[in-house]
Amino acid sequence: MPLMASILFVLGLLLLKRATTAGISPWTVTFVANQWAGLIFSALWFLGGNTPTLQQLWQPAVIALLYIGGQVGTFVAITHGDVSIAAPMFGVKVIMVAVLLTIIGGVSLPLAIWIAAGLATAGIALVQWTGTGLGKNRLLGFTIAAAMAASTCFSFFDVLVQRWSPEFGVGRLVPIMFWFVAVFSIGFAPWIQRQKLRDPQLRKAVLGGGLLIAMQAFCIVFTISNFGDAAAVNVVYSMRGIWGVSLAWLIARRFGGAEADLGRSKMLTRLAGATLITIAVVLAVLSR
Repeated sequence: MPLMASILFVLGLLLLKRATTAGISPWTVTFVANQWAGLIFSALWFLGGNTPTLQQLWQPAVIALLYIGGQVGTFVAITHGDVSIAAPMFGVKVIMVAVLLTIIGGVSLPLAIWIAAGLATAGIALVQWTGTGLGKNRLLGFTIAAAMAASTCFSFFDVLVQRWSPEFGVGRLVPIMFWFVAVFSIGFAPWIQRQKLRDPQLRKAVLGGGLLIAMQAFCIVFTISNFGDAAAVNVVYSMRGIWGVSLAWLIARRFGGAEADLGRSKMLTRLAGATLITIAVVLAVLSR
């Protein structure tokens, strides 16, 4: 499921990038994607569990705020930068989750997971290194900062989901958490660009991209809340950086875009990064 999520994530970002290029704001995208998430995650209610008391509702509420923060950072990053730059940067979450699990979760991680996280991070650095020629340095820096902020929010999100899910069960904590996400996102309503959404092409891109983002979230959150092992899940999930580079490049070559101008040396450097991330994925899987 994490591998599937990595592909869905990039496909969703590519659709949403086309929408943001046409003027759709991150707030509109966040609202749509989070309403989809609230709907899709409702299906997990039928799995049952222990319903949180009123005094315990702060836990899913806090996780929901972290998710929304991660979503806003993600959509701001792709609004101001290229998917091939933003997607690999989200992979820094791999090492963040490993560290947070040790500090917050009290989990002792196998050495292989630490090595895998290090390799994945090195691979991500190589992929990112080739992006300096795309766009202005100011926008590149803003994209990196937004992606890092998103990664930080999602790292805390993953660790808290893994820590608190056993107490309530997947069928209670997760649906309630995403109902909070949907309700909190109503706060973006004043900034929804209803006029732009009347354009059929933009509406399809926003609704389709938002749905794919919600589906990838389902794959990741269900896996972590049901099986735990957030560190290994995120190493596999870091493959989205590779899909972000390759799919963005292929689509740009076909339909136009900044990634179409990538030279041979840049592609070879990104291939080296892809190889490191692939090795990290294999190492994480074998360590289980």
